[in-house]
Amino acid sequence: MNAVQFERERLYQATLAVGREMLRRNLLTDGELAIFDSKMREKYKPSLGSLYPVEVLDFLDNKAFPSDI
Repeated sequence: MNAVQFERERLYQATLAVGREMLRRNLLTDGELAIFDSKMREKYKPSLGSLYPVEVLDFLDNKAFPSDI
């Protein structure tokens, strides 16, 4: 990964972190976050961030390992 790719990835991840915080605070819905993620992937063209859309990451965070197991 070169410096330009790294910067695009960093900006994408930082922006997505803001979106997830907004979701956590109920300022965005799941659908709105998915749209936001899609637009940010188009804008920043991240190398790694585009491997797993936000829906997959949310599934892994919230459903694959439920706390009641």
